[in-house]
Amino acid sequence: MINVDKAIATAVKTGKVSFGANSALQSAKTGKAKMIILANNCPKDIKEKIENYGELSKVPIMIYKGGSMDLANVCNKFFIISALSIRETGDSEILKALENSEMQADTGGTE
Repeated sequence: MINVDKAIATAVKTGKVSFGANSALQSAKTGKAKMIILANNCPKDIKEKIENYGELSKVPIMIYKGGSMDLANVCNKFFIISALSIRETGDSEILKALENSEMQADTGGTE
C-alpha cells in the first residue's frame, strides 16, 4: 500500500502542482490535470463543481481524509489548501495509488 501523504508530498516537491480551488476548477474544466485532490472540508459548492467538471473531462478526483490544514502540512505550505491539481507527478506514485485502491479505503490524513 502506498502512503498517500508521502506520495502527495513527493508530487509537490518533484512535479508540477497548482494550489487552490480556482486553479483546480480550471484544471477540471480543461482536463489538463492528471489528478485533483480535495480536502474533506472543501466547500460543498466548489467540491460539486470540481467533481462535475472532473467527471466530464475524465480527471480523477481524490477526497483527502484530512482537512485543509492537514493537506497544507503534507504539502509543507504555510497556508490552507482546500484543493490542489497535479499536472505532472514527478517522482510520485500517486496515480498508481489511485489505480490500486480507488482511494476509498485509505486516502491519507488523520480523521
